[in-house]
Amino acid sequence: MIKAIINAKIILNDTLIEDKILLFDSKIIGIVESVEEPIPMIDAKGNFVSAGFIDLHIHGSGGVDVMDGTLYALETLSLTLPQTGTTSFLATTMTMSPEVIENALLNIQKNKNSVKGATILGVHLEGPFLNRDKNGAQDKKYIQSPNFELIKEYINEIKMITLAPEVEGSERFINYISKNHPHIILSIGHSNASYEETRKSFSWGISHATHLFNAMPSLHHREPSIVGAVFDEDTISCDIIADLVHTHPYTLNLTHKMKPNQLILVTDSMRAGCMKNGLYDLGGREVRVNDTKATLEDGTLAGSVLKMNDAMKNMLNYTSMSFLEVIKSVTQLPATKLANNKGSLEVGKDADIVIFDDQFNIKITIINAEVKYRCSDF
Repeated sequence: MIKAIINAKIILNDTLIEDKILLFDSKIIGIVESVEEPIPMIDAKGNFVSAGFIDLHIHGSGGVDVMDGTLYALETLSLTLPQTGTTSFLATTMTMSPEVIENALLNIQKNKNSVKGATILGVHLEGPFLNRDKNGAQDKKYIQSPNFELIKEYINEIKMITLAPEVEGSERFINYISKNHPHIILSIGHSNASYEETRKSFSWGISHATHLFNAMPSLHHREPSIVGAVFDEDTISCDIIADLVHTHPYTLNLTHKMKPNQLILVTDSMRAGCMKNGLYDLGGREVRVNDTKATLEDGTLAGSVLKMNDAMKNMLNYTSMSFLEVIKSVTQLPATKLANNKGSLEVGKDADIVIFDDQFNIKITIINAEVKYRCSDF
């Protein structure tokens, strides 16, 4: 059934369109001047309308975690995210035992098309192929060298792998995945690589950096490390956690200036996302959540409780990033990275749509042409 959104400020890529009507069914039909026949209409009430937000890195929210390995967990996560404007995501794993990882992957393989909220686009495998010295909240006892056997049965579901290219076996693994499974984004993260090692890994197939600045060496004037290498290469994209906890506003602004066309916002949210303060767990480790901060007992940051629309608000309010650039960082850029049919309101794109105000407060979220969230006062 064809539907329409009226009274909207429509964001089509880098353009803001007013006094037009957005038509869609399961796909975007077009932006028109008027409609003649009676069709269902959604009044945007002067708010902004864009493609749905895409999260490349999220472990959980709403009290559940991908590593729970259940349909309930995936469904709850899927139904929680529309309130944040997120319409699709990569279900992100943790470094745990091979049995637990396999159970989580099998669960996603079996149930990813059964969820009724935000679409599961596939898996982001964060670990276990990491550097033990940069494990962060990942359990270092389960970190291992890159092992294709662990993931080969789920290779079609896996869309992104975060790994440390400097550890033994990584070069061969990265080259193999890059050549034989080019649909997978290979991302440097939880790594202690030098500037030179990082640059070399780009030639093998690394094309992205996971939560830049976190779980990697600092940018130093004598050792620019991973951050310097990423800043130095225009073809490499990166993501960042804009919660003002993982990264200082200055750092967020610097990253935008250095990577204006390659910066993607992610949440790295754990199960406490959209929940109250208290004790939770991440990857089998106890996490204390206090307002915007989630930490292990020793104070190590343990994922986040960030909502995607709050990340966008922070970038708008604390950096020089423009309103349209912020939207692009969670729509066009991740969709392009994943090479899927989302991320834009162009004709023929999937009908994932968000209506929000100028501070990214979500009013309505539409997924596959169906309203999945509506603000109580809208």
